[in-house]
Amino acid sequence: MTGTPQGLGRRSFLGACVAAGAGLAGAHTLAGAGSPAERDRPGDPGWRITDTGAEDAIEGYADRVSVASGETFGLYVSTPAPAYRVTAYRIGWYGGDQARRVWHSGPHRGTVQPAPRFYPLTHTVRADWERGLTVPTTGWPDGAYLLRLDADGGAGGQRYVPLVVRSRAAAGRTVLLHAPATWQAYNRWGGYSLYEGKDGDYRTRALVVSFDRPYDKDGAEKFLAYERAAVVLAERLGLPLAYTTGPDLDRDPGVLRGAAQVVILGHDEYMTPAQRAHLTRARDAGTNLAILGANTCFRRIRLDPAPLEPPHPGDRRIVACYKSAYPEDPHHGHQDALVTTDFRAAPAPDPESSLTGVLYEGYPVDAPYVVHRPDHWTHAGTGVRTGDSFPHLVGAEYDRVTPGAPTPEGIEIVAHSPVVCQGRHSHHDAAYYTAPSGAGVFATGTMRWVEALMAGTEENGANHGMDARTGRFVTRVTENILRTFATGPAAPTHPAHGNLTEIYGEQP
Repeated sequence: MTGTPQGLGRRSFLGACVAAGAGLAGAHTLAGAGSPAERDRPGDPGWRITDTGAEDAIEGYADRVSVASGETFGLYVSTPAPAYRVTAYRIGWYGGDQARRVWHSGPHRGTVQPAPRFYPLTHTVRADWERGLTVPTTGWPDGAYLLRLDADGGAGGQRYVPLVVRSRAAAGRTVLLHAPATWQAYNRWGGYSLYEGKDGDYRTRALVVSFDRPYDKDGAEKFLAYERAAVVLAERLGLPLAYTTGPDLDRDPGVLRGAAQVVILGHDEYMTPAQRAHLTRARDAGTNLAILGANTCFRRIRLDPAPLEPPHPGDRRIVACYKSAYPEDPHHGHQDALVTTDFRAAPAPDPESSLTGVLYEGYPVDAPYVVHRPDHWTHAGTGVRTGDSFPHLVGAEYDRVTPGAPTPEGIEIVAHSPVVCQGRHSHHDAAYYTAPSGAGVFATGTMRWVEALMAGTEENGANHGMDARTGRFVTRVTENILRTFATGPAAPTHPAHGNLTEIYGEQP
């Protein structure tokens, strides 16, 4: 396979085929998400954190996971520095700079906030800090934002606080669905996540986690790894876009009304039953689904209320997921469909494959992605042949089409990759199916897909060893998916050609 040389720099990230994508916006000329006016504004390459400083140099969180443009939200900041500043960056194309500064605060007095509260029954950590400042969003275009906190006073220290300015309508648009519940599930700030406690043991993990605390590390690790590159690509293509989050979709199915497609980003593991139902309803109304990750819709959660002062009506700031401790879930025994364990598990099993087409199978794995159907429409312009492979693209979690699990009729396996996971030989699958409504659903089956959009560049470190060839392949396939799905129900022009029997044999 041939293509542009390796060694692409930051400004070349996702830079191929810009001219081809520039005409896709059509008559969409307002300065909103995905519009040429917003996409082509000057960016600010200085948006990145360059100095995290000490662990407690500066930390913060917002009291909303999303706002509508024009609403205010609170920021809660702790720092030993005498002052700090806040800058809001909107993530997008911006000529390859990937972000534009939309707001900047003056200096605010720094303070060290008190130790967080700990709730021993569920091992929940809540910061419950005093509000540092109230941020207006008047004039902010809808989109994905990073608020960068900068400590003043010589000691240094920077952190991000992620925020989504959600769209008010989705009709005819590509909806980017962000996954703050999954970010929070993995967040170890204060010593506890949904995976482990302070001692690193699964048995001491939190059963309930709160949005009322900072994210660990740089403050936006999951967004940067699993979402940012897809946002930049979608904005570069000039597609009419809409932005929302899982909690917004849980609350209101109307956020997807009339959408051309929903893009489920690189790691959206934790969903509520309502969120899943609303995605299914959208598919059944003709909305295409592009699933750019793996392990999607695996954990069943609840979003419970825990208001701050002043409270924000409708906000639910608690993510509950009891997992294997589900007998302790307060809903167990009387509302089993709300018990927070895996969707496929007792007491109310409902495997995710009925929606996604694929089933999560294992972790960890590192394997090549192997093309099975090179003539599939998603491969147009890639030049691939049967058996072509892309090293390291399958990992660290993977999915496969699983005969015996609920599987949409006529599913087409596009990539079929041998893997070995914890000594067990199996396969990864990327798959496509079309629903009776005409909607198309494509699942990449690997959690590294969005990261691979940056492969071969200086972005995001080594990207698991994936190279520029892999980056070009994944970028082109993703462009094909997003452009096709943006035009409406995919089945009439891009029907699936089922091959389950060809690969897995006759099923009982």
